[in-house]
Amino acid sequence: MDHPHPSARAREIVAGGYDTHVHVAPDVVPRLIDDLSLARRFRDVGLAGFVLKSHYVPTAERAAVVRAAVLGVDVLGAVTLNRPVGGMNAVAVEIAARGGARVVWFPTVDSVNQRSSRAEAPAGAIPPMWAALQEELRAEGIDPPPVAVMDESGGVRPDVRDVLQMMAKRDLVLATGHLSASEILLVVRAARDAGVRRIIVTHPEFTSQRLTVAQQQELAGLGAFLERCFTTPHTGKVAWDLMIENIRQVGPRHSVLSSDLGQPSNPPVEDGLALMADHLLAAGVSADDIHQMAVTNTVHLARDTTAAVGSTA
Repeated sequence: MDHPHPSARAREIVAGGYDTHVHVAPDVVPRLIDDLSLARRFRDVGLAGFVLKSHYVPTAERAAVVRAAVLGVDVLGAVTLNRPVGGMNAVAVEIAARGGARVVWFPTVDSVNQRSSRAEAPAGAIPPMWAALQEELRAEGIDPPPVAVMDESGGVRPDVRDVLQMMAKRDLVLATGHLSASEILLVVRAARDAGVRRIIVTHPEFTSQRLTVAQQQELAGLGAFLERCFTTPHTGKVAWDLMIENIRQVGPRHSVLSSDLGQPSNPPVEDGLALMADHLLAAGVSADDIHQMAVTNTVHLARDTTAAVGSTA
């Protein structure tokens, strides 16, 4: 399949950055590339590293193996609090942290919002690969209840507070997963109160979320980074123009670029950040602003630099 190729200028702008959101093999759905091969490609194109995301299994141990096998690339593990790890499970977070995980995604495919969402993608949009697996599991009678973050009165559930306290203790990065706008605002405030220092609002333009500019600005004001994923516009779920306008309205200082790549039909994972850079350059976004989102902010999230780049605290 033919895919666009990043320009040399785009490669240079994003060099040294991390892709904080990739889906690669081994996984329970087909993927374009395995993590060892991807690490070599990241090294070849000058990227610093990536975060291994799975909707279903923790990835810290995999990341440690890749770091040992491919020197010079910082591969980081994560855990996603869906049903396969027990949902909102503080023990799973603690074990993942002890294994070296850096990021904790709140529920994605098993979130109340994703399970109940009736939002329709634009005509021609490509559905996510996990959707078919979720349908297959349901057809086999494997359909546990969704993972809630909000109690009946609209407050934060006690198990969510337990997880956030564990994350603060271990200084882990929170990514909000596929929560709704109201859930995201609730969780981000609770995370700040618990002492979680680094927060990513996962693809706010995604079909089941579609956060407004006002909501994104409010979250930025709380110190969170708004994640701009390459796949969201590339697969037709949102127009590039809308995502770029959201970046302008919220500000590059509060945005972070990632690819969300790894699907067999999509471009090579190592091209994602640079392809985004080319789109942004064509829209008039400055090289400095792109570097801020692709490198400065991702390094802050991945390496725990002392300056809270997007924080207003």
